[in-house]
Formats: sequence, structure tokens, C-alpha cells
Amino acid sequence: MDAQLIAFTGVAAGMVAMPGADFTVVVRNALVSRRAGVACALGIAGGLLLHTALAVAGVAAVLAAVPALFRSLQLLGGGYVLYLGVRTLWSLRRPRAVPVEAAGTVSSAARPLRQGFVTNALNPKAPITFLSLLPQFVPAGSPALPRTLLLALIVVVLALLWFPAVALLVDRLGRWLREPRAARAVEGVTGAALTLLGVLLLLEPLRAA
Repeated sequence: MDAQLIAFTGVAAGMVAMPGADFTVVVRNALVSRRAGVACALGIAGGLLLHTALAVAGVAAVLAAVPALFRSLQLLGGGYVLYLGVRTLWSLRRPRAVPVEAAGTVSSAARPLRQGFVTNALNPKAPITFLSLLPQFVPAGSPALPRTLLLALIVVVLALLWFPAVALLVDRLGRWLREPRAARAVEGVTGAALTLLGVLLLLEPLRAA
């Protein structure tokens, strides 16, 4: 049994499950429909796949070496999360739209899929985190590339398990959560959470400048 692999899986699981913008966006979309929630979850997994690929390729080192580029990406990511939060809060001003699944179109999953991917992909901390974390679990003397690819695959698989599970759980509770009062309350909370996260993400690079 590979003790390092087990340890990495535990650490990666904690990172993936940690509440944040990804979690909030999945909940927000799952409140619309199961399809939207799962599509958003798959988008987040796609973003993680991009980050792990960048870490494996070493491209993430560029972000660490060029502070201005890193801060620019932080501002871009924070702005996008803030936009999602403000739009969610703004939507509370009008009656809830028809659930996405009612539309019955294949394209109905495109928007939540894109939201999940962009929310995760615009987080510049993720590739740097992976860049610093992955090498610690590569045994000395073993080929780095195959091991790093395996570790990256574990992260993506964990995301593919966790975020769709969150979406399905929210959908299972949907009968209560989609009651008009409960739905507006949950949507208000998720909108406020995204707005706060966006503001915090924007303030961090501005304080460091």
C-alpha cells in the first residue's frame, strides 16, 4: 500500500471539499435543476483538470514568478465571482424563472457548465497550490512525470465525485428548497456568499499591490 498516495488523497479530498466559490456556484445551479447542478460540477472538474495540467507542465511557476500577472488573474477571478453574486441577488427582484430542465434543450447545460469551469479556472491560487503540493508526494528517485500525472488524476476524480454529489444532494432536497420562500432565502444566501467571496478576492491583490 502506497502510504504517500493515501496521504495525498486525504489532503486533496480536503482541498476539493473545502467550501468556497466552487461549492456555492454548484449549489446555486443545483437549485435551478439537477442538470444545471451536475453540469456546473463537471465544469469545475474541467477547471481543476486545467490547473493540474498547468502544474504538471510547470506553467504555474510563471504565475509565481510574475506577481503582476498573478494579481491580474486574481482580479479577473474575483470580478467574475462578484458578478455571479450580484447577478444572483439582482434576480431576486423578479419572479423565479422556469427550471432549466423544463426547457428540455441540450443547450440548457451550457451556461452552468461554463460558469463552473470559469469560476474554477480563474482561480490563480489553484495551480500554484498544486505546483507546491504535488512534488511533495513524488517518491525520491522515481520518475516525476508519471507520478505527478497520477496525483493530478486523483484530484480530478475527487472533484468528479464530490461536486456532482453536492448537486444531487441539493436536488434531492429540492422539493423543500424550491418552495418559493425557501428558494429565495437559499438563493439570497448563495448570492450574498458569492458577492462576499468576490469582494474578498478583489481586495487581496489590491492590498498586496
